[in-house]
Amino acid sequence: MRKFATAVVAAGLFFGGMGVAVADSWHAAAEPITTTGAKFDNIEYRWEPAGARHGAFRFKGYLIDGSYNDGHNTYLEVRPHAYGWQRFKGVQKATVKLEDAVWDGATRYTNSAEMRVCRDRGALRPNNCSAPRGFKR
Repeated sequence: MRKFATAVVAAGLFFGGMGVAVADSWHAAAEPITTTGAKFDNIEYRWEPAGARHGAFRFKGYLIDGSYNDGHNTYLEVRPHAYGWQRFKGVQKATVKLEDAVWDGATRYTNSAEMRVCRDRGALRPNNCSAPRGFKR
């Protein structure tokens, strides 16, 4: 009887650990985020646990300059909980691999985030950005 109880407890811990591992693993976004002249592709994201790394929203992907000849830069903006946008810059006429994390320091973990890609058109013309894409824990 004692061996059976030990086996049941071990199985419960094993399957419980599997659930935590799946929750903290990388998830692929269904489609890229695009706007005229810029694209964020091969998007993967994950949610850090509440007690580790600020419970951050972690993301990675490729920021692509879609119009090499226009002379404009690209950038990605990400924000947790509808706070201010954090900017991650790209490079003209190139593809840049990005991997970073954003979080809200006032909460134990981040439970929502938004992401958008933009083309920097200089000081005289407004930048064009995609619609924000939302992510939920």
